[in-house]
Amino acid sequence: MQFPDDDNGKMLEAMADAGIDLSKALDVDFFLVFEDQRDAESALEELGKSDLEGEIELLLNDESGKWELIVCLNMVPEYDAIVEQEVSLHEFAQEFGGVTDGWGVMQHQEGDDDFADDAHECSDDCKH
Repeated sequence: MQFPDDDNGKMLEAMADAGIDLSKALDVDFFLVFEDQRDAESALEELGKSDLEGEIELLLNDESGKWELIVCLNMVPEYDAIVEQEVSLHEFAQEFGGVTDGWGVMQHQEGDDDFADDAHECSDDCKH
């Protein structure tokens, strides 16, 4: 399978190399980062009112001291769909003084009870 030579393409290639089936829907986490808690909470509230179909979680990253809004979307991880979602979420985050900070997927998903760690695969730009 051929992937574009950029961060998203490299991420998808690494996932395929790890044996992840990219033809099936996965829970893909997109990370939005905010300096200010009020901005992050405003973005969370606005996303909650939108027609976005996914789960949203807001947390404070203890290491960076920044607020992370995690948008989890169940989708087939196709390159164009990932890029489209990233661009859309980046434009949204900018309205509230935030930026996107990569995306990732849990290495083990459906039915894997042995995998209790919250680690995810990150792009090169991800700060996790």
